[in-house]
Amino acid sequence: MIEPRVTYDPVADAAYIYLTREIPAGGVTKTVPVDPIAIGGMVNLDLDANGVIVGIEVLGARSKLDPDLLPGQ
Repeated sequence: MIEPRVTYDPVADAAYIYLTREIPAGGVTKTVPVDPIAIGGMVNLDLDANGVIVGIEVLGARSKLDPDLLPGQ
């Protein structure tokens, strides 16, 4: 089982949740935005060539994620 890994940029208030060990260069072939109005923020799902979600980008992360998930908080 792969444990998700989170990186966080406090200046941009953006978090990235890796759902795979590594995402190689070119490993994301499609980014699907989640309706920002429905969730009150911006979240993007990154998919590989097989349509598998490999990562999740969360903008405005401090207001959308538990602070314990954000490294350095």
